[in-house]
Amino acid sequence: MCELHNVSTSGFYAWRNRPRSRRSVEDEHWLEHITSVFNCSRQTYGSPRIFEALKQQGHHIGKRRVERLMRENGIQACMFHLHKRLPGLHKYFTKADNQIHDLTLERPDQVWVGDITYLKVRDQWRYLATVMDRYTRRILSWSIGQEKGAAVTAKALKQALRTRDYPTDLIFHSDRGTEYLAAGHSDVLKRHAVRQSTNRPRRMTDNAYMESWNKSLKSEMYLRETFNDDRTLHKAIQSYVDFYNRDRLHSSLGYVSPMEFEAGCN
Repeated sequence: MCELHNVSTSGFYAWRNRPRSRRSVEDEHWLEHITSVFNCSRQTYGSPRIFEALKQQGHHIGKRRVERLMRENGIQACMFHLHKRLPGLHKYFTKADNQIHDLTLERPDQVWVGDITYLKVRDQWRYLATVMDRYTRRILSWSIGQEKGAAVTAKALKQALRTRDYPTDLIFHSDRGTEYLAAGHSDVLKRHAVRQSTNRPRRMTDNAYMESWNKSLKSEMYLRETFNDDRTLHKAIQSYVDFYNRDRLHSSLGYVSPMEFEAGCN
């Protein structure tokens, strides 16, 4: 082996018997902390969130060191590329206006956002409707059904209203899908004096917060598991919502969870 690598025998034994460097020992120490945070995040954190989590725990380590140790040890956040279908996008373009474009958010329960996405149990589709407080990013409610339509979005909205004790001066924003513009959903808004807002025509980024939520739910939980019955799917969604609200660090909130950020608003 020494001949193959063109090194002396004495040099090889000196290298093998040399004590580990201080940096190598420190790297092993930090790797344990990084791995612990990574696993607690359900393997969803990249280096920026892991760095912030370590800082919040009182550890002093550089960003580049976290990046290097994760890269060298193959620690990488789970990620999937998603393609969302948008049925009903071009329908009812003039039924509701955008009420939140250029609006300055100042408090919780000022603007809620909602969206519906597709999940599968065995070979059958399920439709998940979610409501989020846009200011705090907290998931307020969710509902899942076997049929896509206003019934499932209205159920999620009613749950959110009960959770927040029917706030006043509230705007609810969504895309222009028929499940949000149909009477079954819009009637609930009118009954509770909630103003309806929708994306501007061909401006899907107006509801980017919900697009981001759906992407996180699918890439960090749903696409990593297989669901054979509704009960297992319901349990997994609730577990992820709890993690998202209570534990997951959000860069846009200063690397705190939605519930921690919300507590600071009171």
